[in-house]
Amino acid sequence: MLTKNAPGWLRHLNVARVNVSDDELATWTLDGARRVLELIADLPDEQLTGPLLPTVNPLIWEIGHIAWFQELFVLRRACGHAPILSFGDAIYDSGAIPHDTRWRLVLPDRDETFRYVRTVAQRVADEVTAGDSTDVVRHFARYTVHHHDTHSEALTHTRQTLGLPMPVLPGLTDAGSSFPAPEDDWRGDVKFSGGRYLLGAMRSDAFVYDNEKWAHPVDVAPFQMARAAITQSEFAEFVDDGGYRTPGLWSDGGQWLNETGARHPVYWRESDNGWQRRQFDTWVELEPHLPVSHVSWWEADAFCRWADRRLPTEAEWEFAATAGARPKDTYPWGERPPSHTLAATDWKSSGPIHVGACAAGDSTDGCRQLIGNVWEWTASDFRAYPNFERDAYHENSEQFFGRRKVLRGGGWATRGRYLRSTMRNYFTPDRRDVLAGFRTCAR
Repeated sequence: MLTKNAPGWLRHLNVARVNVSDDELATWTLDGARRVLELIADLPDEQLTGPLLPTVNPLIWEIGHIAWFQELFVLRRACGHAPILSFGDAIYDSGAIPHDTRWRLVLPDRDETFRYVRTVAQRVADEVTAGDSTDVVRHFARYTVHHHDTHSEALTHTRQTLGLPMPVLPGLTDAGSSFPAPEDDWRGDVKFSGGRYLLGAMRSDAFVYDNEKWAHPVDVAPFQMARAAITQSEFAEFVDDGGYRTPGLWSDGGQWLNETGARHPVYWRESDNGWQRRQFDTWVELEPHLPVSHVSWWEADAFCRWADRRLPTEAEWEFAATAGARPKDTYPWGERPPSHTLAATDWKSSGPIHVGACAAGDSTDGCRQLIGNVWEWTASDFRAYPNFERDAYHENSEQFFGRRKVLRGGGWATRGRYLRSTMRNYFTPDRRDVLAGFRTCAR
């Protein structure tokens, strides 16, 4: 509920309860800033700018933008403070500054930018824990923490795209050795009876984005969905069988295939011993039971045609993740936040893990890793729900409706606090830089 002294631009906005203590929210705020800095702290200054590519930002600009966004929504709009940087709007507003222009801006240097990130986070943490903190401040503090979370994953994509070494993250460097051993029950399909289902977030949910608003009835026909995501070995069979050279498998993706000249996933190469994949700056032999990752929607769709399968709709995916229940649990396994026994998130594995691991995080019906490891492409276009309500950050969703495909579930580098079963991610079908894989359904 909004307080009576909420700013006028918020009076008619639904601000959900945050459902996180003030101390925890302050901790998240500082942690979010620390993580984005950790992800680039080891890089020399020239790599903080990097080459101009359509799928990345200059790293030094991106972390400044992250802090600016948090300052704008929490400190300036919700709290009424003056800007920390008098020139911040002119260099960090992603809605006003064209992508290619970001490489030509005169930006604060490394030390100044890092200091700005820390200063904003500390002031927001102080506002959250102040005795007179309002629901508006807490809402946008959490909103901007998750904006940090989104960009920390994008920073991971950038390091992978540019072939930079794996970042040094304290306590997160044992490459998944602490994760539970994989079980043998991850193969095959789970049958779902379907039925009338409420797709989307409930008004009682603690925090959601506008594109999740609000739950509305849909009819889900009976379906069968794979217990686990498609593995690298399964996708290698498709590649080796000429999947990229068979036009009939590509439907509308034929133009993308011709333009890119793709013949295998973007970070794969052939060696004397078979396929290898690149993890940041290191080539490794292809691990059979890791999920295939960094594949576009077109590649996922072509694989499905080859395998006589199909991608799940997002309604089917969410039905599976919530057991078609009402009310819905936050996660497929219940309400406990993600941990290493439940899901591969938060960089704890330093990369993807075996698709059979984390059995404790199975859905009620036995689907594994619906949360974490890799985001999963669905068949669905990213569109507004029938009772859509825009957030205060108007650019979050509306500009992308009808132009992107929906992904669900989250990846190994996604922050666990950011994820839930109703979360919708969305990218254009050509994107191969994101931590995206897929699972399939029977036709």
